[in-house]
Amino acid sequence: MQDKALNIKVIIAGRPYKMQVQREQEEIVRKAADYVEEEINNFAHAYEHQDQQDILAMIALQNAVGILELEEKKNFREKEMVLKLKEIDEVLNHQLSMD
Repeated sequence: MQDKALNIKVIIAGRPYKMQVQREQEEIVRKAADYVEEEINNFAHAYEHQDQQDILAMIALQNAVGILELEEKKNFREKEMVLKLKEIDEVLNHQLSMD
């Protein structure tokens, strides 16, 4: 059986990080590292007097807010979908009972 783990190195805030990831995750992990590095550069240019820890904390907060917003949207859509499916089920049951 072939091992799907892959050793990679990503650079975040100028520091290399060795990681072991599944092959199918390599691309997304590298994209995530590039995203974080880009956000670090954006924050560093916008707020010149903040140190790396402040910048990383702001990026973490920004991403946490985004994740929570997506979770709320997902939960809302799931509830809406359940309601619509119940409506469809009621209509179908009504039609089938008429036959």
